[in-house]
Amino acid sequence: MSGGLLVAGTTSDAGKSVLTAGICRWLHRRGVLVAPFKAQNMSNNSAVVVGADGRGGELGRAQAMQAAACGIAPDVRFNPVLLKPGSDRSSQVVLLGEAVGTVTAGNYREMRARLAGTAFATLAELRTEYDAVICEGAGSPAEINLRDGDFVNMGLARAAGLPAIVVGDIDRGGVFAALFGTVALLSPEDQALVSGFVINKFRGDLGLLQPGLDMITKATGRPVHGVLPFHLEVWLDAEDSLAYGRTLGRPGPPRGTEWLRVAVVRLPRISNATDAEALATEPGVRVQLTIEPGDIADADLVVLPGSKATVSDLAWLRKRGLDDAIRRHAAAGKPVLGICGGFQMLARSIDDEVESGLGTVAGLGLLPVDIAFAARKTLARPAGDGLGAPVSGYEIHHGFVSAGSPPPLLHYADGRPEGAVAGNVFGTHWHGAFESDEFRRRFLTSAARLAGRSGFAVAPDTRFAAVRERALDVLGDLVEEHLDTDALWRLIEQGPPAGLPFVPPGAP
Repeated sequence: MSGGLLVAGTTSDAGKSVLTAGICRWLHRRGVLVAPFKAQNMSNNSAVVVGADGRGGELGRAQAMQAAACGIAPDVRFNPVLLKPGSDRSSQVVLLGEAVGTVTAGNYREMRARLAGTAFATLAELRTEYDAVICEGAGSPAEINLRDGDFVNMGLARAAGLPAIVVGDIDRGGVFAALFGTVALLSPEDQALVSGFVINKFRGDLGLLQPGLDMITKATGRPVHGVLPFHLEVWLDAEDSLAYGRTLGRPGPPRGTEWLRVAVVRLPRISNATDAEALATEPGVRVQLTIEPGDIADADLVVLPGSKATVSDLAWLRKRGLDDAIRRHAAAGKPVLGICGGFQMLARSIDDEVESGLGTVAGLGLLPVDIAFAARKTLARPAGDGLGAPVSGYEIHHGFVSAGSPPPLLHYADGRPEGAVAGNVFGTHWHGAFESDEFRRRFLTSAARLAGRSGFAVAPDTRFAAVRERALDVLGDLVEEHLDTDALWRLIEQGPPAGLPFVPPGAP
């Protein structure tokens, strides 16, 4: 059996995903055959894998990013259980890449044993194929109301005999209390696997922090394996950071004389909003996530991203007055782009008996198509062309165009049309299309012209794949430069050290 490690966190968005990716990249650069793993992920950001049989499967986008850090292709086994929330009380269950049903708080307990068994068996299988498997936890292992039946945090560590490190975000404040409390609320059996800490997003003089590091080590009997500095380049695929009002990335100065301002509507059930990250890598393009009609009015390009609950999010859009703001934007001749669920919202009508069960509802009417929902989800990795440039992407959707044949935005490789264009309004079901560099440049050039930004110029040398690789290398560099990698390797290879002290009071 190969080595392994669990990266747990004091909270959501403490840095588990990026630290896991950084450790994976560090190991990959050392020549270790390494794979990522997250037993259960709850996220509407997913990636598509197409097997040799041509069938598509889904896994969490963070695990696809971590696979890239490992230098390997994504595999649905890296995230055997994916829960995709469709409302506050229910989620679609994706098991080993395939949607198998819907789970609620009421029936989750009945399904949990099956999900846990699949997760444990999948991890055991991966550990026979790879030198090391770096596992990411979910939320916090000290969520004591969820410990019974847990199979993604200490439940996984116990079942697989994994050492765990706990990462805490110092930028939030209270990091030492969070680290101490996380250990102190675990049972003796769980505490015996918690082997150390990592502090994330530190800014300042490390010398001032050192007394705290010494004290938390003395109080818990566990070392701090390092302190990661806050780094502006760590933002790609950070699904927990898709907050209202957030500007994506670190916009570079424009190559021309004007900026292009992009407003991405932050839908309640936003799905694969990472599409906007490709736009945000372009110099002179400022991409902001928003829920405010005023931001729509000030934008040059408005983007409606994907949604796991298209009809519900469309109703929310109307309730906030965003529908009128988008229509006014389009009526002024400025560009509007809809991707997947956002494309469906721009249609004349949506007939949905699958996700919402509400039947036919009116869309925004900005594209001359009608949408219907199929019971079987489309999962594919298409390629083709658009705007005279090669394009590739991935599809994850139940909806399809049931009527209307406007000019398409894209074409499949076999010539079939995809998406729609109606003047200054664009739509496509393809996620990831804007990661195709020439297509992205041509679209942004067209959007700038429609918005009246004659001084905007695209950069001819931005390569999205290279930007993502640089970001992964930054994570690997941070691990190598700021963590005790010898100690991490001992944990991965040898497991948790014996004799770790118990920190009272333990689990309630």
